[in-house]
Amino acid sequence: MWIPIQINENSAEPLYHQIETQLRSLIISGTITEGTLLPSIREFAGDLKCSVITVRRVYQDLENEGLLRTRQGTGTFVSHVGDGTMAGYKQEAIRKALESAVDVGLSVHCSEEELTQLFKEIVKDKYRNQE
Repeated sequence: MWIPIQINENSAEPLYHQIETQLRSLIISGTITEGTLLPSIREFAGDLKCSVITVRRVYQDLENEGLLRTRQGTGTFVSHVGDGTMAGYKQEAIRKALESAVDVGLSVHCSEEELTQLFKEIVKDKYRNQE
């Protein structure tokens, strides 16, 4: 199975974190559904052109969160994630992104009003483009 993960070689963000964040988002959004068999660690590492250790860490972290489950001799699958848990993951992901955006705004001395207005414009534009 091909998983649409985009790696940014120029990012300061560690490779495993880029992969983990994107894979978590694909699971939370329902793009990769419950019961889906993921590529083997070796296969996924080859597809992403990264270390087997990197992918193993991603799978282990997501399994510890309850998003994946591994069956010996069968492979790694997307776990059942309840609606309440799914909502919690979504809110946490959005909160982190917004906190990061606010931190950038603060670092460039953007006022609360400017930041709020910019946020509203971006939300309006994004949702308009989805229609």
